[in-house]
Amino acid sequence: MIGRRLMKDLLDAGHNVRVLSRHAGTNLPAGVGLVVWDPMKGPPREDGLLGADVVVHLAGEPVAQRWTDDVKRRIRESRVTGTRHLVQALAALDRRPQVLISASAVGYYGSRGDEVLRESSAAGDGWLAGVCTDWEREAETATGLGVRVVKVRTGIVLDPKGGALEKMLRPFRMGVGGRLGSGRQWMPWIHIADLGALFRFVIENPVDGAVNGVAPQPVTNADFTRELGEALHRPAVFPVPMLAIRALYGEMADVLLASQRVIPVAAETAGFGFRYPQLASALADLL
Repeated sequence: MIGRRLMKDLLDAGHNVRVLSRHAGTNLPAGVGLVVWDPMKGPPREDGLLGADVVVHLAGEPVAQRWTDDVKRRIRESRVTGTRHLVQALAALDRRPQVLISASAVGYYGSRGDEVLRESSAAGDGWLAGVCTDWEREAETATGLGVRVVKVRTGIVLDPKGGALEKMLRPFRMGVGGRLGSGRQWMPWIHIADLGALFRFVIENPVDGAVNGVAPQPVTNADFTRELGEALHRPAVFPVPMLAIRALYGEMADVLLASQRVIPVAAETAGFGFRYPQLASALADLL
């Protein structure tokens, strides 16, 4: 989802784009090159990276599914091992890219209640926080190659054509949407257009290290639910009990119920301006 949006933004800005994908049949715009690469099987072919000025690494097994031991293995290896393979490929190049933008996630912080979380905040506890920490550590090894490394810790990316918002729309449009559990947990969110613009910003400006890919005004799940109901002109009064969430998703329910009050200090300090800083205006545009 993020890759499709970023590809469009980069093409519109006049950049040349090449895509590395696990799928040879990936449908791409005219003029966009395709190199097949499975991140878990080894480094990409040299021609996938040859001549690149910037590499944006978004690959990873989806987190939003019921976790089994095999799913957890794929989530971890696709990020940690996949990033290691990518940096190995960069090291083998005579002319290396100037920049590596590696996706990460606000899962890095764990669940922290009402604590305000900045890029300087310590990593949290839990399995997913550990995955994010190791994922970022692999990306950081590229700094030893003289590459500027940026780790974009994304929150909940709002796009009606994919991700969490797409899954929410049907029950809310049917009038059976509601908060998850208590609704007191903080939800760091961002409009897909702002996230695409943020990736472009960190490509084109001398930013490095961690960057929180979230809007400057996080909301609680209860507030998000209310705003989404109002945007759709539907009631949002059917809460989903925690026991039901755990029955459906197992261990992954901890991610849905986590509280992460994340703010984008690094982006705003560097001068990035959010087009949709408030949830109401973001939902109005998206819906």
